[in-house]
Amino acid sequence: MSAGFHAAGELVAVLTTEPLDRLLDYKAPQGGCFDGAFVEVPLGPRKVLGVVWGPGKGDFDHNRVRPVIRVLDAAPMTPAMREFLGRVADYTLTPMSAMLRLATRSPGLGDPPAMRTVYRLGNAAPPRLTDARKRVLEVLSDYAGLSFTLGELAAQAGVSSGVVKGLVASGAVLEEASPRDLPYPRLDPDLGGKPLNEEQAAAVAVLAGGIGKGVYGTTLLQGVTGSGKTEVYLEAVAATLRQRRQALVLLPEIALTAEFLDRVEARFGARPAEWHSGITLTERRRVWRMVGEGGAELVVGARSALFLPFRDLGLIVVDEEHDSSYKQEDGVLYSARDMAVLRASLCSAQVVLASATPSLESWANAEAGKYRRVILTSRFGDSVLPEMRAIDMREENLPSNRWISERMVAEVAARVAAGEQALLFLNRRGYAPVTLCRACGQQIACQHCDARMVEHRFLKRLMCHQCGETIPIPTECPSCKVEGKLAALGPGVERLAEEVHARFPEARVAVLSSDLFGSARALKEQILAIAEGGADIIIGTQLVAKGHNFPLLTLVGVIDADLGLQGSDLRAAERTFQLMRQVAGRAGRHDKPGLALLQTWQPEHPVIRAILGGDEESFWRAEAEERRQAGVPPYGRMAGIVISAPEVGQAFDLGHHLARNAAPLHRIGAQVFGPAAAPIARIRGRHRVRLLVKAAKGAPLQAALSDWVGPVKLPNGVRLAIDIDPQSFY
Repeated sequence: MSAGFHAAGELVAVLTTEPLDRLLDYKAPQGGCFDGAFVEVPLGPRKVLGVVWGPGKGDFDHNRVRPVIRVLDAAPMTPAMREFLGRVADYTLTPMSAMLRLATRSPGLGDPPAMRTVYRLGNAAPPRLTDARKRVLEVLSDYAGLSFTLGELAAQAGVSSGVVKGLVASGAVLEEASPRDLPYPRLDPDLGGKPLNEEQAAAVAVLAGGIGKGVYGTTLLQGVTGSGKTEVYLEAVAATLRQRRQALVLLPEIALTAEFLDRVEARFGARPAEWHSGITLTERRRVWRMVGEGGAELVVGARSALFLPFRDLGLIVVDEEHDSSYKQEDGVLYSARDMAVLRASLCSAQVVLASATPSLESWANAEAGKYRRVILTSRFGDSVLPEMRAIDMREENLPSNRWISERMVAEVAARVAAGEQALLFLNRRGYAPVTLCRACGQQIACQHCDARMVEHRFLKRLMCHQCGETIPIPTECPSCKVEGKLAALGPGVERLAEEVHARFPEARVAVLSSDLFGSARALKEQILAIAEGGADIIIGTQLVAKGHNFPLLTLVGVIDADLGLQGSDLRAAERTFQLMRQVAGRAGRHDKPGLALLQTWQPEHPVIRAILGGDEESFWRAEAEERRQAGVPPYGRMAGIVISAPEVGQAFDLGHHLARNAAPLHRIGAQVFGPAAAPIARIRGRHRVRLLVKAAKGAPLQAALSDWVGPVKLPNGVRLAIDIDPQSFY
């Protein structure tokens, strides 16, 4: 019998999705089961989902062991996937049950395959051939071998559904039941992509060489904005498909997916599977099943696509690999970029980390020789990198209610007059970040969080950006009840739009901010309209910095280049540098030269000087040396401990207890800082306290953390989360 097979009645260990700290023993069902099989098992009075993890322990009465109810009709979880989940669990200190839930986020896995009614060409001739019937038969003949739903066939032929039904009655069209979860169309790797320049072709050769060997390797694909990184890694996808292996492309924003899918279809002749929060539950089930069966060659998705059950994964591309959205900040706390490298190492796959401004972690790994590094130094075609200049706001005499300098106004006006586009960038959603009562001095805050309510004037609401709570914009102060004294302080993109309308009344203005679009489709339509020249002035948040291509855009104006430099985040300089360089790269991507203007109150700041100077390697080296001297990532290790509780005293009591009993951490030379109130000390009514652990790079941090928090019994209502390699410190 095959290895990993368990005959009926043998004990098997099953990992379930329930919050238990161990595997459970069951008897294999009639017909037996293999390791990795998805099964339904009894747990008390309920039926729960699980995966066979190996032979059972048999460490209690065999007669009390219950049998597996049934093996589900799904491709078994591969050994590499089971090892991946275990390794991620060990690294992030996450229970295995939570890892399995992350890997089975698809509805109806226990349901029998769903069916639908489809129509295809029959053998009989209809007794009467009308023009409408002829069109139906022509469609079915033209698409020989394919089947259609009733609605699809009627629409394709331009007839009513009754015409199709009449052909069914005559036998000219066959009506059949077909599985709903069909494989995705085959992609053609040899259809032919765009012509590559010499630099791009050399990059493709490096990536394809690694793929052809069928071994693990990671490549940092670094190229200036507009250098054709996407075309390069799509050729890596093509090389993977020729090897009959699967590929995964991770994108940081759903908003980028639609445009990217169009590029994939143009390159390979069909659309890939997509996985993100915007797809339907039906499509989610189809993707999950087809990935496991090999019926999806390429998946394009968000970070959680990394946990899909690929049968034979040969390539993972992490586009905009520096983007902070790849870090999951709730539930299982993981970095998709780092876990992509881990997953590839376990299934002999290649990883491509693509970015114009790579993360310092990836840059350091390339410098150390752990990753290959391929650099694209010039833009594709005739376009050149934009010129970058600073506007010293100390020399501008702006009124207190205006934020666009006169120099910026003049440059925008020149672009509009020339029929070109200008982009004004401000990384702050809404109309104003603070609403102040001028009678009592009170700032309107969220009732559930220690955060100020942000005015969204377009929506006529105040919104908390921490918990999502909204209230109508009040006419009187909630504190002192005085009317007419509430004032909006500071700018958001909506307020910036108000100023633009006043300064450029004839211009067509578009605002791109994630909270202004009810669906990904609406956002896609707006982006397409802008790309086709449907706006003169674009106002946007960081949404506009990623991947969009506006041919007429020749000016980028950053309204507050200093915004990201505030605070104590160790990555503040890195993130500001990345964001400014990315957004500046939107300008001049075609045949017209671009200009990027940064409004700053600190033109002498090292980060601002580095952005303007364009010497990225010097910036990374200087930033790396500072981190090395401080012993912080990527040259040291960190873990964040977040305690939350209904009462602030409960959170601090536990924090002090942990700080006093940190011997396991001290034994590995780690330092413990805190407890201290989190910068946002209350979210959704729960008080938050943080501790920070800092250790040397080679220290066994996870084992020490487990020994430290393992004996702690959490009081009712108190939660403790461990964040390995924290990206944010709020």
